[in-house]
Amino acid sequence: MDEQSLVPLIAQTRVSSVLNRDGQSYGRQHLFDGSLETCWTSDQGTPQHIDVRFSRPVHLHRMHVQFQGGFAGKTARLIDRSTGREICPMHFLDNNSRQTAEVPEEVRRMAYAKVGVVFPESTDFYGRVVVYMLDFVGRPAASAADAKAESAQAESAQAAPQTAGAHVVIS
Repeated sequence: MDEQSLVPLIAQTRVSSVLNRDGQSYGRQHLFDGSLETCWTSDQGTPQHIDVRFSRPVHLHRMHVQFQGGFAGKTARLIDRSTGREICPMHFLDNNSRQTAEVPEEVRRMAYAKVGVVFPESTDFYGRVVVYMLDFVGRPAASAADAKAESAQAESAQAAPQTAGAHVVIS
């Protein structure tokens, strides 16, 4: 199966905070609405995070993100929320461009049902993060049983935690 946007497979999204608790103006629903007129804006403090649960396990190939310059996640960690283990680190530029983080090949073989994007630090002095667009690209796992088998096989090949980070490209 070819890679695709995995946004239609998102069953639930949670975020660490919302600016002034104003979910209607700055809530998590704006991460995936396709509009650059809306955004998720966190409140101050670090770390900030975005957690996603997919309706079925998926293979992640890349992540697209667009921040507001001055409010970017300086660094990020992609986390498997099912196990709590880090999938791979990511680094972003402090600008308004759409950025793409390519995940390492060994990560693409694993199937994930729940992932988190954690921003341990922000380019904003107060730790706020503003995201206009977030997209996960990859492919759905063939079936839940296949996903389990693929993940077990990939995990045995990946005994040590990831050290290679995601490669970031500016679009």
